Amino acid sequence: MRSSQFRNGAEKMLPGKAGRCLAKALIVMSLLWPAAARAAYTSARQLLDKPPEWYASEEAARAARAILSYQSPLGGWPKNVDTAGQPYDGDPDALRPTFDNSATTDELRFLARVFNATQDDRYRQAFIKGLDYILKAQYPNGGWPQSYPPPSGYGRHITFNDGAMVRLMFFVREVATDDARYAFVDPQRRSAARQAWDRGIDCILKCQIKVDGKLTAWCAQHDEKDFSPRPARAFEPASISGCETIGIVHALMAVQNPGPEIIAAVDAAYEWLNAVKIPGIRVEDRPQEGTPRGHDRFVVPDPSAEPMWARFYEIGTNRPIFADRDGVVKYDLREIGIERRTGYQWLKYWPKNFVSQEYPQWKAKVK
Repeated sequence: MRSSQFRNGAEKMLPGKAGRCLAKALIVMSLLWPAAARAAYTSARQLLDKPPEWYASEEAARAARAILSYQSPLGGWPKNVDTAGQPYDGDPDALRPTFDNSATTDELRFLARVFNATQDDRYRQAFIKGLDYILKAQYPNGGWPQSYPPPSGYGRHITFNDGAMVRLMFFVREVATDDARYAFVDPQRRSAARQAWDRGIDCILKCQIKVDGKLTAWCAQHDEKDFSPRPARAFEPASISGCETIGIVHALMAVQNPGPEIIAAVDAAYEWLNAVKIPGIRVEDRPQEGTPRGHDRFVVPDPSAEPMWARFYEIGTNRPIFADRDGVVKYDLREIGIERRTGYQWLKYWPKNFVSQEYPQWKAKVK
């Protein structure tokens, strides 16, 4: 096991604007949820930047009671629900906890703040239950599934998609290192959180994709047994990701005094991202009546545009790839239907800050 010390720094929800890759913000509510919860989705994250005294207020207490009501018997929280809004009054066993879309970690961060402000033991107990859920969900090899218990489909894979695993890693890192905020957590659990971070770093290194013996970057999902790249939904093929890779390298760069293996992994990702950037284009949405989202999407030439990156690159060729709900891989965005063409982030600037600023600064420090 590698000893992964942490760089000093403030708490991060998920480091790097690009690394979050959460722009799609899916607000797809199950009919199982109360109408009030479906009506106005507000992430618990929006309550994490309040002044310290606010967490002792009645407004904070109302949000905390709602969050407690959404905690599943397993310890986690559902996604795409306003867990800090109206309390849940349904069947607790119907709650489906997950790590997707920032679920569970945001609620736990909020409960830690409220407990520190009030010393109300209900919040401490709920936090411990949620932390135990996260620690239990980690595979022995260091990866996390999208939810726990692992589902039968793609959600059982090691899930980097939309920053899920990296978000969990930075959360357990906070618990292990932030003596002010998490002093109420017993030493045994804080030690377990540190070990979970270390195992996560090991897992990341094992997942990095090699092509012709050369390290590249990562897929959005990797097999939970052999670490191979895996597909998810039909339009999310096994590939090398220009998006999820950024959150992953942020985790590696957070290791203090990194060893040669970590440095080599970050160097390789940087080199790969530079090699696959796409200059001279931009994405343009044009209004079009009668379409699913009121517009169509075009890739247009623009010699002055900043480089873009594809969400998915074909392993072995580095060609940008796209897919529709039939799962057939295409090499041109125009070849997939308008519903998926306009309903997914296929080309963006996710690695921009990493390539231009973060990597050079990090590299100068680790030489």
